[in-house]
Amino acid sequence: MTITDTPANPIAARLLEQLSSTVLPLIINGEQTSGGGELLTVTDPSSGQTLTTSASATAKDVDAAVGAARAAFETGPWSTMTPSQRQRLLHKFADALEENLDELATLESLNCGKPYAVARNFELPTGIDILRYHAGWATKLNGETRDISLPGQWHAYTLRQALGVAGLIVPWNVPFTIALSKIAPALASGCTVVLKPAELTPLTAVRVAQIALEVGIPAGVLNVVQGLGPVAGQALADHPDVDKVSFTGSTAVGKRLLASAAGNLKKLSLELGGKSPVVIYPDADMAKAIPGAAMSIFANSGQVCAAGSRLYVHEDVAEEVIAGISKFAESMNVGAGLNPSTQLGPLISEVQRERVLGYIAAGIADGAELVTGGVKAAGDGFFVAPTVLRNVSADMSIVREEIFGPVLSVSTFSDEDSLAEVLRRANDSDYGLNSIIFTQDISRALLFAKRIQAGNVRVNTGAGMDANMPFGGFKQSGWGHENGREGIEAYTSIKSVTVKLD
Repeated sequence: MTITDTPANPIAARLLEQLSSTVLPLIINGEQTSGGGELLTVTDPSSGQTLTTSASATAKDVDAAVGAARAAFETGPWSTMTPSQRQRLLHKFADALEENLDELATLESLNCGKPYAVARNFELPTGIDILRYHAGWATKLNGETRDISLPGQWHAYTLRQALGVAGLIVPWNVPFTIALSKIAPALASGCTVVLKPAELTPLTAVRVAQIALEVGIPAGVLNVVQGLGPVAGQALADHPDVDKVSFTGSTAVGKRLLASAAGNLKKLSLELGGKSPVVIYPDADMAKAIPGAAMSIFANSGQVCAAGSRLYVHEDVAEEVIAGISKFAESMNVGAGLNPSTQLGPLISEVQRERVLGYIAAGIADGAELVTGGVKAAGDGFFVAPTVLRNVSADMSIVREEIFGPVLSVSTFSDEDSLAEVLRRANDSDYGLNSIIFTQDISRALLFAKRIQAGNVRVNTGAGMDANMPFGGFKQSGWGHENGREGIEAYTSIKSVTVKLD
């Protein structure tokens, strides 16, 4: 593990000067406003230093944003815009985001501590591609005619229509891309939006809303109300004029949103926690399996809901795999996101770092063997060394609970364990978001895909997320899906229309 520093960056220098001299505003009905809440401090997790202060929305501010979104949906220009007009405008929006990619990636790296190259070359382009994908759906949402069996002559059909005002609540781990994965289908369907970014990471959300206004998306269509979850987030979830809430975050908060939805029975999409299994068989291509398993947990410093945090490896290759992943971990450059050589950035906050270290300590106390890592990494930021723990048991907190850090728990299986037994252990979790298997046996892979209790299955890779593939979880990993046809239809409702012809 190598510690890297932050080099000079011309874009960062300009942005840091701007951020230090201004207060990040709310965006309500096309206007930048100061909000009524106490100012929030936004911190660079790579250094622990303050980046800027941000406005904080109160319930009154959220009400104003919802009112603006409602007016834009019902009587504003968004309500009369044709699907092709929305499509063209969303493509223009995507082009403008791409033109500002260097600035947006720098903001994301500063705010989250993630490697700039990852933000610039992967995460942000993925978000922009998601926006372009959904722009195409704007002209393809439709109902259909139906043949019905009532006596007489009938013309029967369905209408698919936008729900209305969507409240979008996004987390701090991948703020730009997750925001776009919600904004894109909402706007393409014809809904209007109130976006509530995490209070720790509001920078790109506000800039995205500013760019939306610059390209001509009407005022009130995309509002941003950063603030505290129990205040701004709760007000948005409780609001009687919000028709849908889409939330990505912890399972605990997701459960609380169920009560909030009860007031007006608003629609809910919940993408929640995960404790995803990775299974490696002896016939796997180790040149793919070892780095694939390593990156499935260490990418974004483990702050990924779909992270492969539970490794089940066959005992015949366990030593090779554990040594390979540990070597991978020890070779990673840990440091500030803006350093080009950084591969592993900090955790988002000091609180999160201490939480992760607490889990590691608890695992060791419970009998797990520390292979590598397990400590704070050097530097002023919130760094934790990538960590591998072996000889774990199913009842340990490090195996059962989502840690949200670069911590891998490893256990083994043998020839005496059938695929059914491996699946039983992999499925022994409250969560069911993602799963990964490395094997050359196609029958084994397909049976695993059929029987694993997870919304997503990756075979011989840790990758596989695409805008055309629905993403969602089983069990306590959530309700509903994002992306694909399923994702955009979640922002619509269906009407049945029957016309008597005789």
